[in-house]
Amino acid sequence: EWMEGLRVRHVPCSPVNTVDQVFENPQVKARGMQIEMPHPLAGAGAIPLVASPIKMSATPPEYRRAPPTLGQHTGEVLGELLGMDEAEIAALREDGVV
Repeated sequence: EWMEGLRVRHVPCSPVNTVDQVFENPQVKARGMQIEMPHPLAGAGAIPLVASPIKMSATPPEYRRAPPTLGQHTGEVLGELLGMDEAEIAALREDGVV
């Protein structure tokens, strides 16, 4: 219903797939776009990820590290990019903001 309403108003839109839906997509399967990488959330195992859609035979993409965990870089962003000091960041953590 939402999609049709947006389409008739010429609003570009598309459904957002779950990870499982992405991996079942025929195009994703045909292009071999499912990869696995070690990740802290997987313990000693690995998690499935979507590979780069860009395929170049001479320069294939390198996957050096898995995506960050939720909040993994929050302290760095707040401190280094926003200039907050440790006390300010700690206060945000104590208040449940981050």
